Amino acid sequence: MAAFPHLFSPLRLGELELANRIVMAPMTRNRADARGVPGELMVAYYAQRADAGLIVAEGAWPSAAGQAYCRQPGIATSAQIDGWRKVTEAVHARGGRIVLQIMHAGRIGSRHIKGEGVDTVAPSAIRAAGEVFTDSAGMQAYDMPRELAADEVRAVVAEHRQAALNARRAGFDGVELHCTSGYLPMQFMCSGTNQRGDEYGGDAGNRVRFVLECLQAMADAIGPGRVGLRFNPGNTYNDTADADPAATHAALASQAGRLGLAYAHVMRAPVPDIDAFGLAREGFGAALILNDGFDGATAEAAAADGSAAAVSFARHFIGNPDLVRRLRDGLPLARFDRRTLYTPGAEGYTDYPAAEEAEA
Repeated sequence: MAAFPHLFSPLRLGELELANRIVMAPMTRNRADARGVPGELMVAYYAQRADAGLIVAEGAWPSAAGQAYCRQPGIATSAQIDGWRKVTEAVHARGGRIVLQIMHAGRIGSRHIKGEGVDTVAPSAIRAAGEVFTDSAGMQAYDMPRELAADEVRAVVAEHRQAALNARRAGFDGVELHCTSGYLPMQFMCSGTNQRGDEYGGDAGNRVRFVLECLQAMADAIGPGRVGLRFNPGNTYNDTADADPAATHAALASQAGRLGLAYAHVMRAPVPDIDAFGLAREGFGAALILNDGFDGATAEAAAADGSAAAVSFARHFIGNPDLVRRLRDGLPLARFDRRTLYTPGAEGYTDYPAAEEAEA
């Protein structure tokens, strides 16, 4: 019997059939090429980790305006779709399941990354504090964004629909909408970054409208049972702030819960006065993937008591390509090297050994 029997029981989330309840969380790793095309290195990386019940592949941009980082993959061009198809085929060949996180960065980005002529856009023309690394010019301040007109907002919703269709063309089992970490959906949700006076701004119901329209468009395109979302109440990453993040996310969870989606992927709140998991369960329902700070024992407890349908791991999957086996067999977990999280090449990416290789 597995060390953690509940974690190793099968699970169905919408149309997604998982062999176990161990999920690989999406992590930006910056290993695509300069055109945002996944290559053989990314094929190897994801294939190594295909024993996960579900892989949520790193955030991919749905259009050039949505790119945040150098060497971040996209899902907008034929070359990107073809590159991702090699990834999904490798994961499926090992019996795995994989969905793609769709991530529009909004105001987080730089013309030194996107290239000249590509606008940086946002709900409101409010520049984010901070800097971003660029391969061509080193550290650069975030661009001053241009406020999207209402018809442009609807065009961005259509880009998300197309991104979901492109992901299915690439062989992904589904998609996840990135609604946290200060990117475009969260920029719409937060009162500090959304100062609009139209139907996409104002009260919480209006500020979550963009997210819900994206989710509905993606669900209409590929089926709601292949669509999930990720959120994190209280997250202030990338200079986002909301007057009442619990109320805003409660509005999102309750309305998203009516769409018949596959799951909600919920990160533990970074502030003690918000119970993100309880908020999600009350509003969205029981199809929850919980994230942040779990080890094997606490993940098993969450699966056993029903608070989690599944649990996702991020940093443990970096240094442990065979994390599922290590948890199953009670093997010690390896550490990872923070210095190589975002650097090009295989070092700190595909060169972490499996347990038996490390012993040898």
